Amino acid sequence: MIKQIGLPFEVVGTTVDEEFHPHESPQDHAVRLAGEKSEHISLCRPHQWIIGADTIVLAEGKALGKPRDPADARRMLQIISGRQHRVITAFCIRNTSRGICASTMVETDVVIKDLSPREIAAYISTGEPMDKAGAYGAQGIGSFMIREIRGSYTNVVGLPTCELVEELLGLGVIRIDSAANSEIILSTPHG
Repeated sequence: MIKQIGLPFEVVGTTVDEEFHPHESPQDHAVRLAGEKSEHISLCRPHQWIIGADTIVLAEGKALGKPRDPADARRMLQIISGRQHRVITAFCIRNTSRGICASTMVETDVVIKDLSPREIAAYISTGEPMDKAGAYGAQGIGSFMIREIRGSYTNVVGLPTCELVEELLGLGVIRIDSAANSEIILSTPHG
């Protein structure tokens, strides 16, 4: 998604423990993990702009992360089938050398159609649910099950792009340039 808006980036994984803390709300959990992920990477890259993010699906009062196995994916898809759930994504923009750490959280409601056992099994067999919070991908095959989205579509995909760009612009990390052919170009202040 960051590539689609024309910004250079590098994906770096972390080993942050993603378990919930006692009495932690899903919203607090997502914000904490986004901050910890950005902090973890910034230890090795203190002069770079780091974006840490975390997405949680909240359904029936339960937080649904990535499924452990196909049986867990089936369980999650049965929970969201025919119901509304909430997608919560938090991101944290950090530059340690500048002392900047800004966090934002976005919530989106999603309505899923009634899924038959056959649809669930066929979808799981594609493998797509296995690395997705809530066991589905809105941008992929899983789009067949989405009846309605109230809020940010890109949040459901995994990163609320509008809010991210607003924050990056506000912090001066990026700027908007107008090219000669009237295209809008997002760029870093140094190129």
